[in-house]
Amino acid sequence: MKAMILAAGLGTRLRPLTNDRPKALVEVAGNTLLEITLRRLASFGIREVIINVHHFADSVIEYLQKNRNFGLRVEISREDDLLLDTGGGLKKASWFFLEGHEQEPFIVHNVDVISTIDLRRMLQFHRKNNALSTLAVQPRDTSRRLLFDEHNRLCGRQTGNDLPEIVRRAQETTPLAFSGIHVISPEFLGMMNEKGAFSIILAYLRLAGLGHRILGIRADEYYWRDLGKPEHILQATADMDRGVRTVS
Repeated sequence: MKAMILAAGLGTRLRPLTNDRPKALVEVAGNTLLEITLRRLASFGIREVIINVHHFADSVIEYLQKNRNFGLRVEISREDDLLLDTGGGLKKASWFFLEGHEQEPFIVHNVDVISTIDLRRMLQFHRKNNALSTLAVQPRDTSRRLLFDEHNRLCGRQTGNDLPEIVRRAQETTPLAFSGIHVISPEFLGMMNEKGAFSIILAYLRLAGLGHRILGIRADEYYWRDLGKPEHILQATADMDRGVRTVS
């Protein structure tokens, strides 16, 4: 099984920690966010990973070489001229998941989130429900909420107090926060007709509106933390010191 780590962002919310390094090399409890994510993926049996890079890209490459890619096959997708956002970044890296005409689902994982979400459970849910994509979601406060129906199907989104954007009719929807962790079927790659830099959520909403199975899996019982700000790094460090472990 393969995975992509989204690590190309500028990390502006993490300044001053990212003044001299990419966010992937910011440390929590003595380990970089990139190492934490790679070791977590490896603990679920993933041995091949592609990482998109932009800000201090060479630092990421040198770090991986120094650590012998942590025993994994690691490919790099450089976004030197233009940050492509989550959707554009995956689209550029799609060759990695299609080589050899592979048909296995793969995982996409933000580098700046930390969690104990069970990736095996996500994969089982994804396969059982014949999903195009499965998103780990939780009922927590956020200004950007995805809306799901009683069958866990993506129906729309809502930003702040704006009126909801509905792409699929439902009698009732539940607003949930996306964790930045997905399981995706390779068929999805050929369905992204968006161009340039774009959020993967735009593609999800469009395809959900066409009736495709973009599903949410509730991850309420798992630890999850966004690492986008310095204070979040401090809190995650304290959490790990108290015994939170992200490797299965």
